[in-house]
Amino acid sequence: MAVAQTAQTAEKTGPTGGNGAGPAGAGKIADFTKEQELHALRQMLLIRRFEEKAGQMYGMGLIGGFCHLYIGQEAVVVGMKLAARDGDQMITGYRDHGHMLACDMDPKGVMAELTGRRGGYSKGKGGSMHMFSLEKKFYGGHGIVGAQVPLGTGLAFANKYRGNDSVSLTYFGDGAANQGQVYESFNMAELWKLPVVYVIENNRYAMGTSVTRSSAQTDFSKRGVSFNIPGWQVDGMDVRAVKAASEEALAWCRAGKGPVILEMMTYRYRGHSMSDPAKYRTKEEVDKMRTEHDPIEQVRKRLLDKKWASEDDLKKIDASVRAIINEAAEFATHDPEPDVSELYTDVYR
Repeated sequence: MAVAQTAQTAEKTGPTGGNGAGPAGAGKIADFTKEQELHALRQMLLIRRFEEKAGQMYGMGLIGGFCHLYIGQEAVVVGMKLAARDGDQMITGYRDHGHMLACDMDPKGVMAELTGRRGGYSKGKGGSMHMFSLEKKFYGGHGIVGAQVPLGTGLAFANKYRGNDSVSLTYFGDGAANQGQVYESFNMAELWKLPVVYVIENNRYAMGTSVTRSSAQTDFSKRGVSFNIPGWQVDGMDVRAVKAASEEALAWCRAGKGPVILEMMTYRYRGHSMSDPAKYRTKEEVDKMRTEHDPIEQVRKRLLDKKWASEDDLKKIDASVRAIINEAAEFATHDPEPDVSELYTDVYR
């Protein structure tokens, strides 16, 4: 298995290690068909091109407030979604655009929310960090660090209460992993054997500080050991590894065995947000990850090596994705802004 060995992980056994308490999900690689490879490519390209366009529009002043891009981490949410079933819920933090697109939410609605327009998923009033879709089982985008973890645990409690066989996929980052509410959630989830997969997207730097400087235990897959929650590390830059580990974790939850922790070893290419110049790491480090471990390029290479697609085929796929994103940007630029009367709607009383 191709593993992204970074300075952080080189001292460990690698992303295939785990705490040994749960299913043998670590280190497995899903055997993708041609159709699965092409689907994964399209989905990851959709996220990548959307985020690139969002960054461009932010620079033009069309998107205000905070904007956290998912570029580099696409394999995590796409691989998880490939393993999930209809009815499984997804909840995450503020780096959420990729998760929405993986849930098949309309790029127009997502982009329109970024620009604060009526056609946005929160009517233009939520912005980048606060979008929801009950239809697609996406429960946010949450701006408070770690706040989604107890909420995702609550979704799992509802699933068990209703006996519906659904699993809550609760995403958070290495920075949020140090929040106290995370461990309160772990304790309750294991006590009640709740069907929740805690997905720690470890992109190494949280808001801008290396995990080696901010976390006493940098192997986040072990964060559930004191609660008897199994966990293992996954190569989050390989969509096949993500899908294989996710299938194991979801099966564990559906069998009534309680929660699982998946530490996705991933990497974001951009800063924490659009206002972050990311001077805490070197250009050489970022270039090395882009060159050697890019999740999209890995799929492209496999498709070409197996002669499942030609360069021309891949260019056409990229062109079709770019057309979708350009259409979304056009809509988000010209859709009307919310009426002033909307200030008084959707307010909790």
